[in-house]
Amino acid sequence: MAKIYYQEMTPAGYRAIEEQIEALKQKRPTLITRLKAARALGDLSENTEYSTAKRELRHLESRLRYLDKQLTYAKVIDVSDDGKVALGKVVTIRFLDDQEEATYQIVGRHQAEQASLTEEVLAFDSPLGLALKGHTAGTTVTVHAPAASYQVTIITVKVR
Repeated sequence: MAKIYYQEMTPAGYRAIEEQIEALKQKRPTLITRLKAARALGDLSENTEYSTAKRELRHLESRLRYLDKQLTYAKVIDVSDDGKVALGKVVTIRFLDDQEEATYQIVGRHQAEQASLTEEVLAFDSPLGLALKGHTAGTTVTVHAPAASYQVTIITVKVR
């Protein structure tokens, strides 16, 4: 029997995927209309409008399948206030090499990938996320990143 792997995510991450799916579904009729109009122009072998519309529709359908699969295998977590770093929590850390502090919300991989550069999120399966997981405030952990290892101290762990 094959083992099913769930992808943990926050409720906000789950809602964000649902919103993306809805936006793509609303865009689909427009792309289908463009494809039909381009097909009506005639010779499909030299019809760039047709090729472009077909490629865009194929990309949209592929993205919808991917996002649907994300929701199928999603495990939405309940965030508990137990003081340990975990998915959905907000953690403030101090980098020991330069004493800089940073605050991140620990999120699922998909939510981290979709975040804007201004959002302070950290994927739970990143080297830093893995090093912090399960630890409490006051703990110093070593992060093993591909380029080097470094240490951080956990200052606070909160539920948002």
